Amino acid sequence: MAFELKVGPFEPEFAGKMDFYLNLLNDKERGPEDNPSIGIILCAEKDDVEVEYALRSKQNPIGVAEYQLQSKLPVELKGKLPTPKQLTDVVRIAFPAKVEKRS
Repeated sequence: MAFELKVGPFEPEFAGKMDFYLNLLNDKERGPEDNPSIGIILCAEKDDVEVEYALRSKQNPIGVAEYQLQSKLPVELKGKLPTPKQLTDVVRIAFPAKVEKRS
């Protein structure tokens, strides 16, 4: 599965780029028992007609969705997400050399 997060509105060329990513994933990473990869493009805005025409000729399954930014974390998620320090600690453990070089 491939995700791409865009900070602006959907543009038709995003579909071509995602199709490229999926072709690469399917060719290089997918195992013999795996299903074909799926692509998700998250955009700040989208026009359904533009998305339809951009995806019409793509052979790989690609979805396009809008997201909305929230100024505050919803109450039901408070305490369920890691803190910035917890995330930093996990990254340092997973990639010690890379994080240390940047510090």
